[in-house]
Amino acid sequence: MTTLPSAASLEGKRVPNATLKTRTDNQWKDVNTTDLFKGKTVVAFSLPGAYTPTCSSAHLPRYNELAAVFKANGVDEIVCFAVNDAFVMNEWKLDQEAENVTLLPDGNGEFTAGMGLLVDKSDIGFGKRSWRYSMLVKDGVIEKMFIEPEKEGDPLEVSDAETMLKYVNPKAIVPEPVVIFAKPGCPHSARAKALLQSKGYHYDEISLGKHITASTLRAVSGSGTWPQVFIGGKLIGGADDLEAYFDVRKAA
Repeated sequence: MTTLPSAASLEGKRVPNATLKTRTDNQWKDVNTTDLFKGKTVVAFSLPGAYTPTCSSAHLPRYNELAAVFKANGVDEIVCFAVNDAFVMNEWKLDQEAENVTLLPDGNGEFTAGMGLLVDKSDIGFGKRSWRYSMLVKDGVIEKMFIEPEKEGDPLEVSDAETMLKYVNPKAIVPEPVVIFAKPGCPHSARAKALLQSKGYHYDEISLGKHITASTLRAVSGSGTWPQVFIGGKLIGGADDLEAYFDVRKAA
């Protein structure tokens, strides 16, 4: 395995200057990393590849979920790098519904090599890829680095969203996970979703369809009316119940 730089050795340095080939509206667009970080506070993380298990199940989704919390604590943008091409990164963003994270393709590995974190994964047919890491960058200067330990496999121990958020603000409040069972076209479902959004809650939506029926809803919530909202594993109920829930929290 390639010897990686230490996190401390990168802190205080400027991010590498690289030009990334992206695609927007079916047109090529160059993104310069110096311009990307200039004058902003950015949380950036890099991973071995789009669509890979840990990247899709944990690394990217959690940054996307906590984006509003990061923003409330002074972070202007969250950026994800991978040594993949623009087409792959664009499709992965859509598949992950990662609207809160900027996904950037480092297809030639130029930025990753400049970080000293380009590694050889030819043993699994990946070629050159990025080692997993995260960093807090202020006006182009790396303030804090978290680099995953050099061990076999694909560790996700220190570059996760929670670890970065604790560094940004140890007292930051992380919203509880939310699931809403909703019915397309239902005004009460729309009202509940709008209320959650206004309160800054990220939610997973399970909609009435081929595999979700009113029977499923009754089995899970004990009610057959739409929507049904769960927060932190607890049933809140419908839109009126959700309003009452937030009224109580506001008064507390």
